[in-house]
Amino acid sequence: MDTTMVNGMRLLLSSATLLTLFVDPESAGKLTRITWLIFSAYTMHSLLLYVLAVAGISLPQDILLYWLDVAWYALIVFSTSSHNNLFFLFFFFAILISSFQRGFEEGARVTLASAGLFAATALFGETDAELSRLLLRTTFLLALGYMIAYWGGSAITQRGHLALLRDVSQLSNPRFGVDQTITSVLEKTRSYFKARSCLLIMQDKGTRVWSLRSVIHTEAGVIHTSSLLSDDAASPLLAFPPDKIVLYNQPPGPWLPWLGGARMLNMDNGRWLRHDDAAGASLAELLEAHAFISAPLPLRNGKGRLYIVSATSLSKTDALFLSHIGAQAFPVIENIELLDRLASQAASREREKMARDLHDTAIQPYIGLRHGLAALRNEATPGNPLLPELDKLIIMSGQVITDLRSYARTFKNGQVQSEPELLVALRRQATQIREFYGIDIAVQIEGDLHINDRLAAEVFQIVNEGMSNIRKHTSARHGAVKLTCVQGALHISIDNECAAAHVPDFLPDSLAERAAALGGAARVTHSTLGNTSVQIEIPI
Repeated sequence: MDTTMVNGMRLLLSSATLLTLFVDPESAGKLTRITWLIFSAYTMHSLLLYVLAVAGISLPQDILLYWLDVAWYALIVFSTSSHNNLFFLFFFFAILISSFQRGFEEGARVTLASAGLFAATALFGETDAELSRLLLRTTFLLALGYMIAYWGGSAITQRGHLALLRDVSQLSNPRFGVDQTITSVLEKTRSYFKARSCLLIMQDKGTRVWSLRSVIHTEAGVIHTSSLLSDDAASPLLAFPPDKIVLYNQPPGPWLPWLGGARMLNMDNGRWLRHDDAAGASLAELLEAHAFISAPLPLRNGKGRLYIVSATSLSKTDALFLSHIGAQAFPVIENIELLDRLASQAASREREKMARDLHDTAIQPYIGLRHGLAALRNEATPGNPLLPELDKLIIMSGQVITDLRSYARTFKNGQVQSEPELLVALRRQATQIREFYGIDIAVQIEGDLHINDRLAAEVFQIVNEGMSNIRKHTSARHGAVKLTCVQGALHISIDNECAAAHVPDFLPDSLAERAAALGGAARVTHSTLGNTSVQIEIPI
């Protein structure tokens, strides 16, 4: 909620109460100095909060402000001897703020506190004839306050639902691959429900193997796992009908079984029906869960279920929303997988064409050159001083032909860079820079880089451009490149020595654009040892 608007409305209400004392003092009963002091103090309190909000000065926690409002309204009701006034309606202001800022539970607490304080303060000096009116107003405050709290909680919940649905539908970057996209969706879903783990079990058409992916929150951090299961191993997770949404909560005790157990949603009439409690309890024991929810996935080329495993109780609303997440995210993921397959097929055809072009435009001329050199060598007399140079050129041309054929064959077969190949390629590039320009650049990879071939190709281009920038834009003779994966992000550090006493702030535009295209960012830092470092972070 807008802080300035809320404080403006608070000032308007407090000014209205103070104005009421001047215009119609009889509505407040017998006025005393305490009454004037309370009304004036609340107006000054509201004015101060409004001025601070307009000035942009940080205010205390919202939870403190609306509880202060409840206290002020209780004092106002207590200080007015006539309860024919309508000052008790101001309690709804505190209920509205708490409900739409903190949700249903906080709104309900403020409602109960407001009703209790109103009844307690209003009882002083009441006659028997006025108790019925007091009971009616207290009931009205409780009923309408509960409705406001419910609507406010629903609004907050819906905003959270929409934000998560937007996130899971925009998480996908084809460069990162389907696996990492699925892992991101599972982690965001687990985090939203504040659950212990999120499980995904899927089976593609035409296969008899189930894939199980899980994101588990532990004290040491978040763990991602992936494994393949047979039908027997996957059967506990498939104990429910494939098209049903399932909710299970552990009963609070054996004497209250109806407060827990497994329930399934009947899509025809929207009612939740009890299911085999033994199957739900068995799966909950296997998952070590107090509660879990499960929803089927609308897959075109397979089937699967999504699970949320929690140590606290879950609701029917949670189960329905989990089905919405599956319906929103996984069709997008299937489209990414389809596009990735189409792109791979198109790339394969393009590689074959380029390999043929390479053979015709590059390898054949080298073969002709070698034949010409061999013919020239045969015509030379035995004592010709150019014979050693001709022999050297013939050997070099033969090596180039062999390398080009090997490259064309590898290119045609579509062999991609794995993590070791990326390191080899970077070191080869650093070796060429050292041999040609005398700049020694050390390349280091710390730990395992969990990146696919497409991202590896992008990383190679980024690092290659960074090493070229060291050569073209600095006088450094030494540099270093370090790659590491930390907390779900790939960190690239490109360092070089700098002899200048003062280095102006700068940012390589091309590197920043490449990083931004991958959802990352780039920055430049300067150390006290005289080194300049380009730091690039790419989420994976």
